Amino acid sequence: MKSDTPKQFIEINGKPILQYTLDRFFNWNPNIDLVLVLPKNGIDTWKDIINKNGYSLNYRICAGGTERFDSVKNGLGHLENDLIMIHDGVRPFVSDATLNRCLVAVKKSGTAIPVVPVVESMRKITTDGSQPVDRNSLKIVQTPQCFKNDWIKKAYQQSFSADFTDDASVAQKAGYPIILIDGNRENIKITTVDNLKSAEFYTGK
Repeated sequence: MKSDTPKQFIEINGKPILQYTLDRFFNWNPNIDLVLVLPKNGIDTWKDIINKNGYSLNYRICAGGTERFDSVKNGLGHLENDLIMIHDGVRPFVSDATLNRCLVAVKKSGTAIPVVPVVESMRKITTDGSQPVDRNSLKIVQTPQCFKNDWIKKAYQQSFSADFTDDASVAQKAGYPIILIDGNRENIKITTVDNLKSAEFYTGK
């Protein structure tokens, strides 16, 4: 998405995407202990935004790092809760039902990763061209990705690897089980213009 404004600060119907995401979690649980991780050079921008619109909620802010891995690790250092939910700031439409399923699963099994089925036909690029892939064997991964505190903190003591595409991959590399639960289709990550149009539709409902 070509924009000089960081994705999380882009406004939809007069409100930044990140504000929708924070509201989503506080509406689900007004007492949630939330740490917002932002790029160091984006913290003052965010503070200016919320000062202008009078936005006030009880959460903490910490600076991120070079990689997503480093940013998550910084955020974990501020949390002592038994259970941790790690969420993308540009996923403002996670549902109460998904959050509730996450909470039940992580309490029972130690991890919970929301996913949705792949509905399109898929092909894998090979040296000979391409081959069809059984879409029933694939899932689209969402957030929040949820873990027992001590598990995910121990997992993030590993050295960074380019194979770490999300928190589940970090936890799995450390030997922890990955439990998949049903997500919700609207829980999109806003990264393209098409995503932004979908977000405008969802917020306009």
